[in-house]
Amino acid sequence: MSKHIVTSARSIANRILLMRGARVILDHDLAELYNVETKALKRAVKRNAARFPADFMFELTKSEFDNLRSQIDTSSWGGRRYLPYAFTEQGVAMLSSVLRSQRAVLVNIEIMRAFVQVREMLMSHKELTRRLDELEKNYDSNFRVVFEAIRQLMRAPEYPKRRIGFEIEKRT
Repeated sequence: MSKHIVTSARSIANRILLMRGARVILDHDLAELYNVETKALKRAVKRNAARFPADFMFELTKSEFDNLRSQIDTSSWGGRRYLPYAFTEQGVAMLSSVLRSQRAVLVNIEIMRAFVQVREMLMSHKELTRRLDELEKNYDSNFRVVFEAIRQLMRAPEYPKRRIGFEIEKRT
């Protein structure tokens, strides 16, 4: 097995979601990274349920899943019969002991790096916000527009929801 992993920590970081106050990765994303079927990953987790307490892994509720699907708005969700599992950083770490493959170990290393990157980005963002607040206190209202513009640049971009697929033209 090659030590080269196709997926970088940066691309994994894009799969990390915030749910129930925790940063998580969903089962189908992990299955793709580990190069296993989602049902095989879930089966391995169920066989080792004692290793996955609620703070390591939880199943999404129907409303959480529907909300997530509407936010992402992609067709890759179609046909799922079961609600996805969400794995916290600790749950992902536990997966490497359950899956027991060389790829699982290597992918887990990249996933741990991704969680660290996300944590560092959030900390630097908080520090930048704090410093901006301090600066704003020292300047008069004439600079308020400048500070608001900087805050807008700091916000994550909002992308319009797009429908993916095509529509069939109805013939009369």
